[in-house]
Amino acid sequence: MAMNIAAGGGSGGRRRRKRPVMAEINVTPMVDVMLVLLIIFMVAAPLLTTSIDIDLPIARGGAQIQSNSPPLTLSVKRTGGGCNSQVELYLGDSPVAPAEMESKIKAIRTTRSETDNVVYLRGDKDVCYTDMMKLLGQIRTAGFKANIVIVPEQGS
Repeated sequence: MAMNIAAGGGSGGRRRRKRPVMAEINVTPMVDVMLVLLIIFMVAAPLLTTSIDIDLPIARGGAQIQSNSPPLTLSVKRTGGGCNSQVELYLGDSPVAPAEMESKIKAIRTTRSETDNVVYLRGDKDVCYTDMMKLLGQIRTAGFKANIVIVPEQGS
């Protein structure tokens, strides 16, 4: 036994080989972590969205009303300034002063029947929201129902 110790140089008779350095990256733990995160996000994502259940009515096209008189249209065009400033109003094709608009609509209301109580409000794209809401209020005060006319963009 003394002989083995002397020959081995004190390392127990076996020479340990050093392992070569591994130059590869082990991807398996990273894939495992990513799959766990994917599952967590898939479970948590529906819980983060809140929705309000609304039972929407079903709309069907109504019958067109046949009338001898043309529909009453009120066109609004912004001529300058910011909101609540300069707008031009046209009742049908004739210009109307903003101060006289409500009285003219009330006068027209007295001549129309119950079936012709709709005003089509056409607004320029530059008209402010507050101007349109004021006009809608005046139309409703005069006893008309108001429909806002929207023209879709080209190509949509």
